[in-house]
Amino acid sequence: MSGPASGSQSGSRRRGVIRKVGAWPRGSLLGGLGEETREEFLRLGRPRQFATGETLMMEGDRTRHVYLLVDGCVKLTANTESGRLTLLGIRVGGDVVGEFAALDGQPRVATVVAAGPCLARHIPHETFVEFLQLRPEAGLAVNRAVVEKVRWSTRRRVEFGSFSTLTRLARVLVELARSYGEPVPEGVMIGVALTQPELAALVGAADITVHKALTTLRRAGVLGTGYRRIVLHDLRRLQSFAGQGQNPSEYEVPGRPGRDSVNI
Repeated sequence: MSGPASGSQSGSRRRGVIRKVGAWPRGSLLGGLGEETREEFLRLGRPRQFATGETLMMEGDRTRHVYLLVDGCVKLTANTESGRLTLLGIRVGGDVVGEFAALDGQPRVATVVAAGPCLARHIPHETFVEFLQLRPEAGLAVNRAVVEKVRWSTRRRVEFGSFSTLTRLARVLVELARSYGEPVPEGVMIGVALTQPELAALVGAADITVHKALTTLRRAGVLGTGYRRIVLHDLRRLQSFAGQGQNPSEYEVPGRPGRDSVNI
């Protein structure tokens, strides 16, 4: 695990890229903050770099610090009662992880692992709580983030018993596109590398069943897949498979030749 002293040149390059891009996902914690509060948040704690597969937090730990993700992607996993490891969710730059334990003092409910090279800020519990008290905007934003995570989990539980695997897969893909979508010439690429078993865990279905559902969507021209890569070609049709109506667009990207533009 690299600390702030080692690889400082690499860290500077990464932070330079972040500042140059200057855009946080709209659904992320930082994306919903004003510039002054966001910059103050980014100065809290100390920087840490994590390599692919490195653990940021462990399920069951009683630590209370948080990590503010600056660049990269992490996966949240937990063990089921049967001992199976399941993927609970994904967080990217602009999100915070570990806030549940920081706020309620209970053991960690998930293990957080870097899905690729990751830059984060380690923020002690006391510093985090004090900042939320002094900056009501940040406190409200963290509350919204917690509520959204609970809502997401609740939707998954309801959908597991109410919809087919194909419908649940389509709904998960729509949500991933809204949160992590990156416009590309072919449509929208989900900017998170997921294995098929990980996607199956998010959907709550067997790997082979999700494979069949992906094949259905691929043959319908809705998406294309590669190694840990999903590109959505037709969001409107995907929403139809998801049983959802036309939702307000957050942004528009060019469609493939002969197709309409793709909205998210």
